Amino acid sequence: MRPDLQELSAYYAAAPGDIALGDIDVARIPAHVSIIMDGNGRWAAKRGLDRARGHVAGVDALREAVTAGVRLGFDVLSAYAFSTENWRRPKLEVDLLMSLFAKTLVAELPLFHQENVRLLFLGDLKALPSETYRVFMRGLDETADHDGMTFALAVNYGSRAEIVHAAHELARLVRSGEIDPDDIDQDLFSAHLYTAGLPDPDLLIRTSGELRLSNYLLYQLAYTEFHATDTLWPDFTRWDMLRAIRAFQSRSRRFGGV
Repeated sequence: MRPDLQELSAYYAAAPGDIALGDIDVARIPAHVSIIMDGNGRWAAKRGLDRARGHVAGVDALREAVTAGVRLGFDVLSAYAFSTENWRRPKLEVDLLMSLFAKTLVAELPLFHQENVRLLFLGDLKALPSETYRVFMRGLDETADHDGMTFALAVNYGSRAEIVHAAHELARLVRSGEIDPDDIDQDLFSAHLYTAGLPDPDLLIRTSGELRLSNYLLYQLAYTEFHATDTLWPDFTRWDMLRAIRAFQSRSRRFGGV
């Protein structure tokens, strides 16, 4: 998508000292930016608050990231919200997150309509509590016709499980005679991942200083540029997004070539 330069300039009008809109080339904005949102708990702990307050603050940061993505002209913004491993957290925290997902989506639907954002989910949604699942299906239905930025939220997502799921689906097609094993190539395999139809991420941002993928988009990130920041997720702003894009644009992407 091409950014609206007038809206973009207004959105990034009051620049801090180290970054400004003029520091990036708006003609070379990454098409798909993905974020591993990390640091909600540490943000809360630093302020003497419980972890729940950190998750609530993280919602504000996600709203700003969505708005920044629209203004900058992303085709896709994806974000890692809840992994298959996160079920191991205390039940109280998991229940709070599931409730927060549902409440947040209902609250943010007007923004998605206003900004023409299409909502997608990555992961096994059938394992979610019924109310969270119902609200997610409502979000998919209400934004299905939007043709602006796609916002893909990974919930109950694990990349290894995703890859195994795709292998199972292809095995079933082979067993039923619908395809031949020799028909399976990278395109067909990708079409059976949760990200089917989406371009691979150009840029992955991870907050809170961590330097690992945490079982996220292992197949799709083969040639993605990584940007790690010490900023805790609730503190991540539109300016941090610009800093990440500036770092992305400073690199030469050769995809294995010279």
